[in-house]
Amino acid sequence: MSKEQLTGAELVIRGLEYLNVSTVFGVPGGAILPAYDPLYDSPIRHILARHEQGAGHMAEGYAQSTGELGVVIATSGPGATNLITPLANALMDSTPLLAITGQVASEAIGNDAFQEAYTVGLSMAATKHNYLITNASEIPQVLKEAKYIATSGRPGPVLIDIPKDILNQKSDWVEPGPLDLPGYKPTLEPNPKMIQQAANLIKNSNKPILYVGGGIIHSKANQELFDLATKFNIPVVTTLMGRGAFPDGHELCLEMPGMHGNYTATTSIQKSDLLIAIGVRFDDRVTANPSFFAQNAKVIHADIDPAEIGKVREAQVPIVGDAKSVILGLIDALGDTKLNTENWINELNSMKTEFPLSYNQNENGPLKVPFVLEELQNLTEEEAIVVSGVGQHQMWISQHWNFTEPNTWLNSGGLGTMGYSLPAAIGAKTAYPEKLVLALDGDGCFQMTCQELITASTENIPVKIVVFNNGNHGMVRQWQKIFYNSKFSASELGHVVPDYVKLAESMGAVGLRMTKKSEVKNVFLEMLKINDKPVLIDCVVDPEDMVFPMVPAGGSNDQIILNEEDLKNL
Repeated sequence: MSKEQLTGAELVIRGLEYLNVSTVFGVPGGAILPAYDPLYDSPIRHILARHEQGAGHMAEGYAQSTGELGVVIATSGPGATNLITPLANALMDSTPLLAITGQVASEAIGNDAFQEAYTVGLSMAATKHNYLITNASEIPQVLKEAKYIATSGRPGPVLIDIPKDILNQKSDWVEPGPLDLPGYKPTLEPNPKMIQQAANLIKNSNKPILYVGGGIIHSKANQELFDLATKFNIPVVTTLMGRGAFPDGHELCLEMPGMHGNYTATTSIQKSDLLIAIGVRFDDRVTANPSFFAQNAKVIHADIDPAEIGKVREAQVPIVGDAKSVILGLIDALGDTKLNTENWINELNSMKTEFPLSYNQNENGPLKVPFVLEELQNLTEEEAIVVSGVGQHQMWISQHWNFTEPNTWLNSGGLGTMGYSLPAAIGAKTAYPEKLVLALDGDGCFQMTCQELITASTENIPVKIVVFNNGNHGMVRQWQKIFYNSKFSASELGHVVPDYVKLAESMGAVGLRMTKKSEVKNVFLEMLKINDKPVLIDCVVDPEDMVFPMVPAGGSNDQIILNEEDLKNL
């Protein structure tokens, strides 16, 4: 045991190095400043964000693209409160995140000291767990515990709040010992009896659907899922957070169901006799009104978080366990079973033919987002990491981009955080500098964190950004048009300010613009040629366009609005 005396700040950096953390994102400030001194000499790369929310989303993008821990550092008070949004976002989307925040000195806590905030209390509902350090000697062990909690079981964010005097306090470096967390024991291996019961239901089903989500990606179970689906000929729907868990284009892939899912995916659930739900939480964007959701289906629900099972829909077979272990168990229990799903698959294929996703791109008309997306994907020879904002463009991307690999689709699913795309793309590009990383954003979302383009430029992180500029908060406008008699209250942004090309240039990036169909291919080719700095494209699109299919919130998935003509029947 070494008796080397280090400050608490040095213990933090040494502890992160011990945990093999290579990159952190953050913004310095008074209370956390002691930690920035040893960080200066550390091999850990620090990415200086322009806002703590941006730093948090960068850490999320890093974590979502790698499946590993993302780390963000912020100071006390406003530094910590600015992290609440990415923390809540990470909690909703089960992203492994570690936040380290400075705090005012111990003796000043509770006295409304300068830049004081009750960080542990404020973050309690936005984190999986959090800590307030009271002695520097705790730091190495707490860091090890925090990483384990953040990355194990159902992943999520963990926050460590450290008073400034503790960062300056001297203590020995003691290598972290074994983990002893009696109140935290995630169940990884499923109950064999439940697996057998699930297998029996599957054997007796005629219209099964594999309804899978982000849990497949967190578990790295995409190959096992593929084996289960293809061996037993079971169609697959993937939630918004599960896109890429099963390859688009495969004959068994029905893609995304729900509020803006395609007709076949949503209707397949409604017509199924068995939902094999793995790593999903029956989110309201999928179920709409739960009373009308998959009324004729029995449910097998497998999730690593027992709190999710039965929360929205009763499961005939509840299974607590890691998705990969559950799937391997099902494959084994089913053995050489031959399911008779041919008629079911033919029925679904007929639906695909009868109700395809569609759009109408006129030769001289305004640009349609689906057309632009398909043109871009046709020009990308490699598997890009696609990072979306929130709203109409998010739905169009999920509908029209073909995802074939996990961890290539990053978005804010549960919290729906505008401003996520650009900083998250910076985090993903930091993790994978050799990969093509596309931030496909809306103008409303981009304006919320556009200052992080400075970070991308100054840190030499050449992300490529496409701003779908419709001059509006598009999804808000769509709802106002349908449900509020086209009273566009506070949803119009305009096309004049900002000038995105000039904005990009002022932030050290290349700015390009496309406004009509004939320009799209050449502008994208120009973007793809530039790899030494960020590129931003102002893509001016149709402000009147709406996303279909659509199931109104609280409605029934049996009543899908396919186009504007269907709106007349509302």
